[in-house]
Amino acid sequence: MTAPTPTSRFGSGKAVRRVEDAALLTGAGRFADNFSLPGQGALVFVRSPHAHARILAIDAAAAKAMPGVAAVITGADLVNAGVKPLVQSADFKRGDGKPTAAPPQHALAVDTVRHVGEAVAAVVAETRDQARDAAEALDVRYEPLPQVATIEDAIAKGAALVWPEAHGNIACAARHGNAEATAAAIARAAHVVTLDLVNQRVVAAPIEPRVTLASYDPGSDRITLRIASQTPTGVRDELAGECLGLANDKVRILVGDVGGGFGMKAGLYAEDVVAAWLARHLRRPVKWTAERMEEFLSATHGRDLASRATLALDAQGRILALAVHSHANLGAYATPAGVVIQLLIGPWVSTGIYDIGTIDIRIEGVLTHTTPTGPYRGAGRPEAIYTLERLFDAAARKSGIDRIELRRRNMVTPAQMPYRNAMAKTYDTGQFERVLDLGLAHADWAGFDARAEASRKRGRLRGRGIATFVEWTGADVFEEVVTVTVAGGGIEIFSATQPMGTSLTTTFTQLAVDVFGVAPEKIRFAYGDTDRGTGFGSAGSRSLFVGGSAVHVASERTVKKAHELAAEALEAAPADIEYREGVFRIAGTDRSIGLFDLADRQPDRRILFVSQSKVADATWPNGCHICEVEVDPDTGHVEIANYWSVNDVGRVINPLVVRGQLEGGAAQGIGQALCEQVVYDRASGQPLTGTFMDYALPRAGMMRHFAMTTDEGTPSVNNHLGVKGVGELGTIGAAPAVVNAVLDAIARANPRSAVDKLQMPLTSERVWRALNS
Repeated sequence: MTAPTPTSRFGSGKAVRRVEDAALLTGAGRFADNFSLPGQGALVFVRSPHAHARILAIDAAAAKAMPGVAAVITGADLVNAGVKPLVQSADFKRGDGKPTAAPPQHALAVDTVRHVGEAVAAVVAETRDQARDAAEALDVRYEPLPQVATIEDAIAKGAALVWPEAHGNIACAARHGNAEATAAAIARAAHVVTLDLVNQRVVAAPIEPRVTLASYDPGSDRITLRIASQTPTGVRDELAGECLGLANDKVRILVGDVGGGFGMKAGLYAEDVVAAWLARHLRRPVKWTAERMEEFLSATHGRDLASRATLALDAQGRILALAVHSHANLGAYATPAGVVIQLLIGPWVSTGIYDIGTIDIRIEGVLTHTTPTGPYRGAGRPEAIYTLERLFDAAARKSGIDRIELRRRNMVTPAQMPYRNAMAKTYDTGQFERVLDLGLAHADWAGFDARAEASRKRGRLRGRGIATFVEWTGADVFEEVVTVTVAGGGIEIFSATQPMGTSLTTTFTQLAVDVFGVAPEKIRFAYGDTDRGTGFGSAGSRSLFVGGSAVHVASERTVKKAHELAAEALEAAPADIEYREGVFRIAGTDRSIGLFDLADRQPDRRILFVSQSKVADATWPNGCHICEVEVDPDTGHVEIANYWSVNDVGRVINPLVVRGQLEGGAAQGIGQALCEQVVYDRASGQPLTGTFMDYALPRAGMMRHFAMTTDEGTPSVNNHLGVKGVGELGTIGAAPAVVNAVLDAIARANPRSAVDKLQMPLTSERVWRALNS
């Protein structure tokens, strides 16, 4: 028998336990709030109680006189100091051809507040309690103004405007496809279905709130910001160059452990700008830790898209055209991510895995007096796939064609790969019908009737739903720089990607073990320091296929460099040197030198390699998700009885990690399907779901069964590893699969119910009303 090697024990493909867990479970994790600095001041914000109001006056005299107060600042103070607004999107035009129209987002409101919770002033004191007391003493006088909190109200004739230049509250718009061809196809279609669908607003709710610890070094005139972020380099560049007018190297961003991001921590926030400016102004550290209510009020929200969608089919069920007209609620400010997600990224997957050549996709970005929207797990793709999969089930009901057969008839085939969709995005690989068939077998689709009968005997209604879909990953940034240092008996690898509970260190270590062949304990990963390395960060499910590929390439290049050094040390030709498990050896002899000994012999006692590499393009993971629900007809309560999925994620590096990502993603999709929703009072613009007492997160008891599997038969050809992104796949498939299952249960129990009009979240009340309508 062959003795186990590090690669055979811990290399890629092995379901090894996470290397991150020992530190986290023993309290040794280092999150942003675990750090403090001598002499730091506590930062507290004064926030607007109004959705829309003119700031008439701010009297800070009483607050400044309170014990321990070091500073009280307003938006006017920052403007006078030369602080610029946060970056706003200007990439899209409006219907009249003019540029995006949206108000500037100042770090502290200037003259006008545009949503409840917008920061108006900031207080720094010796303690947090002192800062809170002073904040309460601040006298802010407002003149309330008319407001609009929903898409419907914002686009109504004569509605109050968020920004005068945004006529009708339309900040920007985009149109994709061929409107004339789509209209003609719909006119000649044998079957046409049209649905009004809402992807409701949700919050990311990571377990760790935002934290900012800012410090300033007068000697170097540098600001250091320690935060919880997915994209440290982007935060640095916007903070320095766009807001503070500094060179990028005058700001350093440090990120430690991150307790969840889900897209919400993928950019610069107003609070970061204020903390950084105050640290420089006061010449002392300043720290802000968000309270949970502040996260509900001022951290970006997700989704909030209202669409009218039409699918046209011929008599055989072939799709002729897809038309979608959407209004995307951007909130009070048109953030770059919030705009591009709805106007471009979502449409990229609007045709899914189906061969739909004719489309007319029109999206208008709408300003409202609400918290701005931004990335949330899936970011545009869940909205597009939900719309498409709802249309397919509705089309099946109308045409009488079985919903599985309808999907099968319209799927892109392997022979069409690489396939260019109607949005000019190219799928490199995909066997969609294969994944469908594997999913049907995995879920025992044919055995549903027996399970439904068992549910009936327990007094429950049973329904089943399916979603077959594709997603785009990569954020369209395909290059990474990785620094490898072999020294002191170990290997350190620095990557500009950013873990946030996503098991990156485990997965990256497996990739490094594949190449170096040393024990995983000898490998250490470092992240989150813009002085050590810069890059895009972690978003768009890019970390493995871009960042992991870069780690693998960097490791190979480091071994190659060490191979040359070993040839010199052993006085042999490089071709005669072989490398295995951390040792270079002259083939056929007993002469050798270890990798770490070799590093020790170098002039600076290390082997250093800075590697820059890139992948060819995005990856296109896809899946078949099937859900069966049980519904209590007396209360409308829904439980996930069974949830199966087959996911084409290319080559799998760690099955445990992938399954965890799929299950966690699905839980968030289930939350949106059944219970999550941010609600604003239409009359006042006040958020009614500002705490966990009012906002319903998904609970473990809602889900009785998960069976997530992967299909590795179709690796990506766009990267070195053959992998595909996986972090958002579960979220994208879950909402349509669950909603379609609930609608199926309702339709079976009450065929007259207008199930196509039902919207998420499918709360007990909504389901009960549908059953009894």
